Amino acid sequence: MQELNGRVAVITGAASGIGLATAHRLAAEGMDLVLADIEPGPLAQAETALGAYGGRVLAVPTDVSSEAAVQALADAAFSAFGSVHVLFNNAGVAATAATLRMRAWEGSLADWDWTMGVNFLGVLYGVRAFVPRMLEGGHEGHIVNTASMAGLLTGANPYNVSKHAVVCLSEGIYKDLREMGAKLSASVLCPGLINTRILDAERNRGDGLGSHTDMAALRQDLQRFATGFESALKGGYPPDVVAETVLDGIREDRFYLFPAQAFILEQVSARMTAIIQGANPATR
Repeated sequence: MQELNGRVAVITGAASGIGLATAHRLAAEGMDLVLADIEPGPLAQAETALGAYGGRVLAVPTDVSSEAAVQALADAAFSAFGSVHVLFNNAGVAATAATLRMRAWEGSLADWDWTMGVNFLGVLYGVRAFVPRMLEGGHEGHIVNTASMAGLLTGANPYNVSKHAVVCLSEGIYKDLREMGAKLSASVLCPGLINTRILDAERNRGDGLGSHTDMAALRQDLQRFATGFESALKGGYPPDVVAETVLDGIREDRFYLFPAQAFILEQVSARMTAIIQGANPATR
């Protein structure tokens, strides 16, 4: 998809981090934007800032874990603009860094429900709400789903499992669109360490989605891991790097988008080699 000027992009998780950076990058290319986020205040600020590029901007407060809310987002987008050409299913959460090292039998099922609801079902709802209408419109377009390098590595925790699901779903969508001869294509975005607020995602953990993580009650090894991971994330790539990768992926029609550090890519390579060789999974 080469021509972006005057086209329409829908971005979830658009009020901060990767979503906001990508919105700025696409606005600079002349795209009109539909911004979705669960935080109304930052979303309104993003709408004002992105309007300065001169394109049309529509902000729609959206909880992507609600199928009805994502359908309402699609209704609003098509009603306002008539067409959607880029769909960026980007919203995501993590219930603190400590949960990335919890065992499957630890933590609460509410962590699984919340994380899978946003990270996986939010993407699935976006695909189901937008893609049929995008296909019906008959225009050239692109779908980008945000997974993570965690979706190519392994961990028995809600975040890794949810991101594996997004990778699988996205690759299947890509193959389906190719088999159909559709004018749409797809990418999966697998960032490495990126300096965002994802580890502060529990700020948006609403009522009925379980209690916030009590860090003081966790094992000491989990507390130490959380401290180290948070520090590593703050030293990660800025979201602008990811936004540039997304733009390149849309223009070059690349499926796997890897804005990730070399040492993480080496871990992915080692895992894939072990799978092919039938070796036992590596321990940490």
